[in-house]
Amino acid sequence: MDKMKVTYEAMLALAAEMILDEAVLKYRTDQIYRAIDNALAAGDEDTFYRLTKQLNEIHH
Repeated sequence: MDKMKVTYEAMLALAAEMILDEAVLKYRTDQIYRAIDNALAAGDEDTFYRLTKQLNEIHH
């Protein structure tokens, strides 16, 4: 029975880690999109290209 408990706890920890990773990715993606919008509004082409590159890197 203890082996099942350890396995269950390990799976639960993995699921929690996956949820946390997804939340961090969503938060970072939202930040980059907002910064891209700001760069577009300001006409800042260099920042726009840098941020779109970052966005592509985190999604690949």
